[in-house]
Amino acid sequence: MEDKVSIANKLIDFLNSKFPNAKCSLNYNNPFQLLVATILSARCTDERVNKVTEKIFKKYNSPQAFANAPLSELSEDIKPTGFYKNKSKNIKELSSIIVKKFSGQVPSAMDELLTLPGVGRKTANVVLGNCFSKPALVVDTHVKRVVKRLGIVNSDDPDKIEKELMNILGEKTVWTKWSHQVIAFGREICKARKPLCHKCPLQDYCKYYKGSISS
Repeated sequence: MEDKVSIANKLIDFLNSKFPNAKCSLNYNNPFQLLVATILSARCTDERVNKVTEKIFKKYNSPQAFANAPLSELSEDIKPTGFYKNKSKNIKELSSIIVKKFSGQVPSAMDELLTLPGVGRKTANVVLGNCFSKPALVVDTHVKRVVKRLGIVNSDDPDKIEKELMNILGEKTVWTKWSHQVIAFGREICKARKPLCHKCPLQDYCKYYKGSISS
């Protein structure tokens, strides 16, 4: 555990120097918009999601509007984000639930968010951390890749990774900011394919760089 904590602290120092202003790259004006945008971002770039949401948030300006939207029309509107049939179904259903059960407001508790269709811990943590200032660790593909390569965690399960990171990082770390920083690091340097290892000061701790893991 001490080794993992030490490496995690070195990562924190690097992230604070390299990405001090990292923030959510999805565009939104309220918790509901971020919830929808995060669902759309599954297996899609944030850049493409932002282009889609720029249009649909004008067309559907409330949870009620999304709930009332014809499914076929909503599917067509979000088609560029991929997996649009499942995403549109979940967005329409969760919008209806938010209107009926939560008086049109996105709930600010993890257990309530997880009752919404298409919402897992990653999506819930995005909303909780960015909109409600609650301690929230987002474990997306970038975070998972970085912490595994550095040997900070060994699991492939996002929920287990989240719990382990909570213990390793401790409460002093601002989890939401840290998540954004790691995501920025993963996009810019520690890429899935052809990572820019020559730009990374953490080579000495990286299992991927040393060849002990393949991804």
